[in-house]
Amino acid sequence: MKTPKLHFSAELPHQQKAIEAVCDVFHGQETGHGLFTVSDPAADLFTPAAGVGNRLTLFPDQVGENLRAVQLRNGLAPSRNPDLDDLNVTIEMETGTGKTYVYLRTIYELNRRYGFTKFVIVVPSIAIKEGVHKSLQIMEEHFKALYDGTPLHYFTYDSSQLGQVRNFAYSSGIEVMIVTAAAINKQATARIYQDSEQTGGEAPIDLIRQTRPILIVDEPQSVDGGPQGRGKQALGAMHPLFTLRYSATHVDKYDMVYKLDAVDAYQEGLVKQIEVAGGSVENAHSRPYVRLEAISKKRNDFSARVEVDEAAPGGGIRRVVKTVQHGDLLEQVTRRGIYGSLQVGEISKAKGSEFLQLFGGGVDKYLQIGEAYGDIPQLEKARHLIRKTVREHLDKELKLRPKGIKVLSLFFIERVDRYRTYGSNGEPVKGDYARIFEKEYRELKNHPKYATLLSEVDLDSEAQDVHNGYFAQDKKGTWKDVSEGAGQDGADAERAYDLIMKEKEKLLSLETPLKFIFSHSALREGWDNPNVFQICSLREMGTERQRRQTIGRGLRLAVNQDGERVQGFDVNTLTVVATESYEQFATELQTEIESDSKITFGRVESHQFANLPSADGSGEPIGFEASQRLYKHLRVEGYLDANGQIDGERLTQAIEGEAFELPAEFEPLAARIAAVLEKRAKGMKINDRDQRHTVKVRKQVFESDEFRELWERIKHQTTYRVDFDVDKLIKDCVSGLREARQVPPARMRFSKAKVVIGEGGLETTDESTSSPETVDQGEIPLPDILSELADRTQLTRRSIQRILVDSGRLDSFHKNPQEFIDVAAEVITTRKREALVNGVKYVKLGDSAFYAQELFAEEELHGYFGKNLIDAKRSVYEEVRYDSETERKFVEDLEKADDVKVYAKLPSWFKISTPLGSYNPDWAIVRETPDGQQHLYLVIETKSTLQEGLLRPEEAGKIRCGHEHFKALKTGVIFAQSDSWHSVPSST
Repeated sequence: MKTPKLHFSAELPHQQKAIEAVCDVFHGQETGHGLFTVSDPAADLFTPAAGVGNRLTLFPDQVGENLRAVQLRNGLAPSRNPDLDDLNVTIEMETGTGKTYVYLRTIYELNRRYGFTKFVIVVPSIAIKEGVHKSLQIMEEHFKALYDGTPLHYFTYDSSQLGQVRNFAYSSGIEVMIVTAAAINKQATARIYQDSEQTGGEAPIDLIRQTRPILIVDEPQSVDGGPQGRGKQALGAMHPLFTLRYSATHVDKYDMVYKLDAVDAYQEGLVKQIEVAGGSVENAHSRPYVRLEAISKKRNDFSARVEVDEAAPGGGIRRVVKTVQHGDLLEQVTRRGIYGSLQVGEISKAKGSEFLQLFGGGVDKYLQIGEAYGDIPQLEKARHLIRKTVREHLDKELKLRPKGIKVLSLFFIERVDRYRTYGSNGEPVKGDYARIFEKEYRELKNHPKYATLLSEVDLDSEAQDVHNGYFAQDKKGTWKDVSEGAGQDGADAERAYDLIMKEKEKLLSLETPLKFIFSHSALREGWDNPNVFQICSLREMGTERQRRQTIGRGLRLAVNQDGERVQGFDVNTLTVVATESYEQFATELQTEIESDSKITFGRVESHQFANLPSADGSGEPIGFEASQRLYKHLRVEGYLDANGQIDGERLTQAIEGEAFELPAEFEPLAARIAAVLEKRAKGMKINDRDQRHTVKVRKQVFESDEFRELWERIKHQTTYRVDFDVDKLIKDCVSGLREARQVPPARMRFSKAKVVIGEGGLETTDESTSSPETVDQGEIPLPDILSELADRTQLTRRSIQRILVDSGRLDSFHKNPQEFIDVAAEVITTRKREALVNGVKYVKLGDSAFYAQELFAEEELHGYFGKNLIDAKRSVYEEVRYDSETERKFVEDLEKADDVKVYAKLPSWFKISTPLGSYNPDWAIVRETPDGQQHLYLVIETKSTLQEGLLRPEEAGKIRCGHEHFKALKTGVIFAQSDSWHSVPSST
C-alpha cells in the first residue's frame, strides 16, 4: 500500500515570523548551559554527575526592550517590563496553520542560537499528546536536514517509567518531555511529586525544576485549570526559565509576540475556506415546537431566546425567535392553540449548566442550549444530515480523486450507542447511525452520477469498510462514553488513537478504504487531518466555541498522494453540514471568533498603526507613541468612536470627497492609513446619518382653487352593506378546496453558502439550495380542526364541517394536519372575501360626514432625503414621502407632466371602510384634459403591476371596494389602478 509521506516547507512566511518572534525576545543571550548536581547525598542508584539545564543571562530591561521591538514589528500592543520570574510569551495561531510545527522548530532554533536544551511540552489531553508525539516522529527527518543532524530526544511522560525523567535531567542534548495537564495538576497524588527510586530517590518534579525547563503550553486555556488555576500552579512548580503559550483561542494574553488570527489565516489562504450547508425543515408545524437558542447573559435578566412556530398575521405559520421569561404561556407567545397549556418554567444561566424548563399539559422538559422539543424525530433528522454529508463527500471525490487527494468526512455524535452497541455476549452491534449511514451510502453510490467511483467494488462490503468509530474504550476494546482523564490517567481515551493518531498518514492513502469517521469528545480537540473536507454535527452546536472547535478539525490545507500541500480555495473548501441556517451559523461563528480571539470586527486599537513605515524613508516604523497620536486624531475627527469603532460612512465620504485630512507628520502616509481603515470597515453596517426632516404644507397649492375643488369631490364618507348567499359560499368553498393545491409533506432542504471572513466581519456568499426531500414526522397529534378553522375564517363550525366533508380532502388532514388547515383556511378566506366584495353596496353618508381639508395642515410628517423623501413643486406638501420605488418614479413623472395642476399623497387618516378592513388610496390628482378645456379629478392606486392576480387577494379586494366607494359619491371622480403615470387616464 502506498502511504503518503508528509512533506514540510521550511519557507512559509507566517511560520518563520512566529519562530523569529519568539527567538528575538532573547536577542543578546549568551550561548551556554547551566549545570546542577543532585542535592541528595544518599542517592546511590547511579553514578553522580552534573545535570544540564537552561540559564538566562539577559537583564530584565534587555528582555523588555526586545519584547517591545518584536511587538512593534508585528503590530501588537506593547508590554510593560516583563517579570523574568514568570515570563509568559504568547503566540496566537489559528487552528490549521502549523502551530505544532512552529513550536517544535522553535525548540531547534532556541538551541541553535542560545544553547537551550530542556523543554517540556504541556498539553490538555491525550489526543494532543499523541498528536505532538506523532508530529515529532514524522518531522524528524525534516528537522535533521534543517539543523545539520542535531539530535533531539523526546518522550511522553509515563508515571510507570520515571527513569526517563532522570535521563531528561542529565542528558546534555536537546530533551523534550510531553506531558498532559492531568499528570501534573494533582500535587497530592500524582507520582511526579513523589520520591522515586527510579529517579535516585528524588521526586521527578525536583529534577525537572533544577533544569529550569522552557515550558511550551499547547492550548493553555485548557491547561491553566480555570478560576482555581490548578494547572497554572503545576506549571509554576516546574520553575520554568520562561513559558511559551500557543493557541488559537487564548483566554489570558500575557506578553503576545505574534498573532495570526482567523481573519489573517483566511485572507492569506493558510486554511480551508468554509461553506455551510444548513438544513431546514419545511411544512412540519403540526406539533408544538420550541428550540432554546440562548439565555441572556445580562445581570438580573433571566430571559431566554427560543425558536417557536408563530401564527403569521396574514395566515400560515412562520418559525421565529422570541424572547421569553418565567411563566410565559407559549399559546399567547405564538398565537397558536396547539401549544395548549405549555409554558416557560425555570431559566438557569449558571455557566456550563444553562437550561430552560418547559412544563404543562403533561410535559416537564429541560432544554439545553441548542436542544429542541417537538422537532421531527431525531433519527429522521440524522438520516438527512448523513445523506447530505455523503452526497457532499462523493461530489468532492469526483473532483479531487483524479488529483490524487483522499477525501475524508467527520461526524460528531452525542453518544457512543448511537453508533455501536454491544450484545449480551459482548459482541459489537451496529447502532442507528451506522445502519443509517450504510443504507444511505449504498443508495447514493448506485446513483449514475457516481458511477466512475465504483471501480468494481462490492457495494455491500464497501459500505461497511468506509466508516469507523473512534471513541474511548476499556481494556476489552469496548467503546464507552467517558471524558479524557478518566481511568488510569486517560488510558480509556488513549486506546482510541492507535490508527487515527499513530497511523495518520495511512488515512491519507487512496488505498485505505476508511473515509468516514464517527466520534465525539475523543476528536474534539487535538486531532485534525488535512483531508477532512466535510464535518457533520449530529449533535446540536449550542455551547460557546463549539463551532470553532468543530470546524477546527478540518481547516488544514489538503495534501495529495505525494504528501505535498495543495493550495487554493478551489480545492480547499470545508463543508459544514448543520441543522441551522448558514446565516445563523456565520453569525454565531463570528460571535465565537470575537470572543475567542478578542477581535471586534470593524474596530481598530491605538497601537495598530505603530508598524507603519516612517515618512522619512528610513524604513523604521512610526512607533507606539506616534500610533497613539494618530489614533487620537482619528477619534477627534469622528472617523472612530470612543471604542475605536470605525464610522464607515463618514470615512467613505471623506475619502471620496478628498477631505480625509491628517496632521502634517502623517500626511505622507494618508493612503496607507486610509487603506487600513477601509479594510477593517469593509462589511460593516453603515448607520443612516441623514438628518430627520419635517415636511411642511405648500400654501399656494393647498389654498388653490384646483385643490379645493378636488377635495370637495373626494372628501365624503360612505357606509356599506353586504349581501351574499351562505349556501353559495359553502358550495364555492367546497369547489375551491377540491381544486386547491396538494398538501405538501414535511420536507428538509439544505441551503449552502460560503462564509467569507474579513476584518469587517463574516459574510455569506454564493447561495445554492438543494431539492427538498420528504421527512417522516412520526406520529402527529390531530388538532381540533373545526375550532381552529372557525377562529381563522369566522364561519360556523357547522358550515366548516359541511365544507370539509363535501370536499373529500380529509385524508390530507391526517397526512399533515397543520398544512391542511392552512390550505383550507386559505381557500375559505379567499372565497369569503370574494363573496363579501361581490356583494358590497356603498351609500354616501350625510353631508356632515367628510374629511376636513384642514387636517392636512395639522398632520406632522417626517422623512429622510435620499431615503423616502423627494422634493415637489405641485404637491400639497413641499416634499412627498414615498413608500416604494414605484411611488418615487410616479412623483418624478407627476412633477414633469405639464397637464398636472396639483396632486396630493393621500394621508393615512384618509380611509375608506371595506369588509376587509380600512383602505387608504395613494394619490389624488387634478389633470387637465388634452384639449385644455376641463379638469379630470383622479384618485389613483399605484402598484407595481396592473394584473389583479399578482396582487395579494386582500389588496385586490380593497381596490375593488374603492371603485364602488367613489362610484357611490357621484362626484365625477375617476378611480383607477396604475403602475406608472403613463397608464393614468387622460380623459373621461
